Amino acid sequence: MASLFNPAPYSIQERAEPRANSRAASAPLDVWMLVGIAIAVASVLAGIAYTGVNLRYFLQPAGALIVLGGTCGVTIMATPHRALFDALKRLAGMLRPQQGGHDTLVDEIIGFARSARNTSLLAIELSISKARDPFLQQVLALALDSRNRNEFKITLETMLRARERQGEGDARVLETAGGFAPTIGVIGTVVGLIDVFRHFSDLSLVAIGVGTAFVSTIYGLALANLLFLPAAHRIRASMEQSSLTDEVIAEGVLGILDAIHPRLLRERLQGFLAKSSAKAE
Repeated sequence: MASLFNPAPYSIQERAEPRANSRAASAPLDVWMLVGIAIAVASVLAGIAYTGVNLRYFLQPAGALIVLGGTCGVTIMATPHRALFDALKRLAGMLRPQQGGHDTLVDEIIGFARSARNTSLLAIELSISKARDPFLQQVLALALDSRNRNEFKITLETMLRARERQGEGDARVLETAGGFAPTIGVIGTVVGLIDVFRHFSDLSLVAIGVGTAFVSTIYGLALANLLFLPAAHRIRASMEQSSLTDEVIAEGVLGILDAIHPRLLRERLQGFLAKSSAKAE
């Protein structure tokens, strides 16, 4: 049975999936995201080095086990497994953003509009798999299956809302992990202090316990503020851009279904993008 995200059991859709996967695999990495990660990590390491503290002091196996294992465990416990996998998949996908901008997308939609207007809507069926955006492929296939415009529009609006909720859900998964990590770091700190009091007469063991105590807090704060929370914010920012792209696709395919002249449809889509940009500013 078809779902909102796989609405049509078309063979063209099955053929399109390898194309989409190959594009994702060959897409270049998001340089700005990698630059941000590098700056954050390098700044922390440089600040530690400036104090004269040996970086090996921060390699505390007990603290890492408590914080990493504890954060992973409670996140799995607090999150349905499907939501967790979706969040990880989206996080990995952000490293390889889709190619092409809105202008390329508009040109592609206009190409389908010309084909549908010159022949018929069914004539674009064999060309759907050539669309760059998987959501455009999906919406075009849905348009071919729809019995009337109102039915198509209602289904399309439901799909858009579902995609927005999916993005928000993925961000919340990472925020959940970011909220637990510092608290579990405090647990590691308490464990380290308990170890200190157990071996108070042995200064070498006291040093190990103190290291576990303070480094556990650093682990928790670093995971939350250098990884999970920034990633959640990045997902929300990318979802704003994706929502605009989805709306352009929805408007474009509705125009194709209404048999609007390609020139007028281009003006409508460009006006829609200009209006959205003005609102964002």
